Amino acid sequence: MAGRRTVIDEESFTRRYAELHPRVVRYALHRASADAAHDAVDEAFLIAWRKRAEIPESRVLPWLLVTTRNVLADRRRRGRYQDALTAELARLSALADSGDVGAAVVERMTVLAALAELAAKDREVLVLAQWDGLTTREAAQVSGCSAATFAVRLHRARRRFTDVLARLDAAPHADAQAPIDGKVV
Repeated sequence: MAGRRTVIDEESFTRRYAELHPRVVRYALHRASADAAHDAVDEAFLIAWRKRAEIPESRVLPWLLVTTRNVLADRRRRGRYQDALTAELARLSALADSGDVGAAVVERMTVLAALAELAAKDREVLVLAQWDGLTTREAAQVSGCSAATFAVRLHRARRRFTDVLARLDAAPHADAQAPIDGKVV
């Protein structure tokens, strides 16, 4: 059977790794920098090891290539999101330092700081539902889960977000009476 699924033992996996690793690296190098490519291939093989019982023997190479492509895409998305978040936090911090901001900017900065503290999965769920304005059904399709599962994830993410916001709001805010190096200014 061409698509037969078998549990790959450590020895077989090691042989497959030696045989396919150069081809998968070559594929990744056409799509990313050397460091990113090697990291993505390593992650793809780690995923393959974990899912070795699910991968059809005749489809190992295509499966590895698709997984590598997905890892690279995920890293690009995370990188863009982190870059945008970092730039926004830096911009808002600069505004706050200059004294040209109002309560709305401080509130936005607090929200962004709270988002930055959440796990990536929680951030994604919140962004899909709130910033991207997707319905639960649409967001579930993007996330690759059922609408009910997405709703549960969204509920939990909102709860964790609210907890982080409450903690950040409770933290003392810097003002003219804040101690610097043990001295009140």
